[in-house]
Amino acid sequence: MSTAPRPVHTVDYHTAGEPFRIVCDGLPPIPGDTVAERCATAVGPGGSGTAPRRGALDDVRRLLVREPRGHAGMYGGFVVPPDDDGAHFGVLFWHKDGYSTACGHGAMALGAWAVDSGRVPAPDTGDAQVRIDVPSGRVGVTVHREAGRTTGVTFRNVPARIGARKVPVATTLGPVEVDLAHAGACYAAVRARDLGLEVSRAALPELVRAGREIKAALATHPGTWHPDGPLLSGVYGVILHEELADTPRGPHQRNVTVFADGQVDRSPCGSGTSARLALLAQDGRLGPGEELLHESVVGTVFTGRLLPATAPDAPVTEVTGTAHRTGEHTFTVDPYDDLGTGFLL
Repeated sequence: MSTAPRPVHTVDYHTAGEPFRIVCDGLPPIPGDTVAERCATAVGPGGSGTAPRRGALDDVRRLLVREPRGHAGMYGGFVVPPDDDGAHFGVLFWHKDGYSTACGHGAMALGAWAVDSGRVPAPDTGDAQVRIDVPSGRVGVTVHREAGRTTGVTFRNVPARIGARKVPVATTLGPVEVDLAHAGACYAAVRARDLGLEVSRAALPELVRAGREIKAALATHPGTWHPDGPLLSGVYGVILHEELADTPRGPHQRNVTVFADGQVDRSPCGSGTSARLALLAQDGRLGPGEELLHESVVGTVFTGRLLPATAPDAPVTEVTGTAHRTGEHTFTVDPYDDLGTGFLL
């Protein structure tokens, strides 16, 4: 007989195909005065984003992300109090390996949930603003409504910044040059063709292998470190991208983002899209009024843009997509279940 967590209530969404499990009830106390402090509590003393310390809170994460209740591609968030009255709520983002400081697709799902559930008032037709405190700062979500239905969401990220350009990295597929950009988390961007790959479902095993190798190779690179400290430092995701034909509104790319320990983002990656926007702007490929049409490996799409009159070295970005509710769940553990909080394959 094992000690089981109390029942956990969630509402699940997907944003452009990537799941997001919103934990509404069933959490133990999470000490901290800010979301960033609560994130540090979740990670635990001596832990890291991809290797948190065990505890009551992390047992809830394991319960929800592992089989048989979750899967290795699951993603979600613990809803927590905001830093102050300027935001509606806060969130701690988690995945199969631990915790992250940013998640654009999660913020988009949370915005839709906040409006759909009535937590944040919204017009039947028009826009509603949802402000969310995340470990990397305060982000905004505009929820678009028409005839009483949520039709889309736009995520405004924290300011981005470039970490380094054309960093040489040796991989088993050959040498490549990698760009580093921070957009709530640090992303390494590389052209898939430079590895002899295309962004496709068939190539996923090779793309994941390359992503893991690039992340490991950049573990100590100074361009991955953030001035606000270790919580925001280190490569979180590797964006392997390919060029498609430009649209009349700007660049068109397809990507797969490999994050944490080999997890694949089914969406075009919200905060990763912000990182790509910052890099494209520095390259002169994205100007005022232009948009990046950003496809995922499953064919879903985000559109991204730079906000006008933002600092060139700290551009503010917006990413638009859709988020849809997929279910509502109450998860429990039978105290006689030998699998406990589950397993990962």
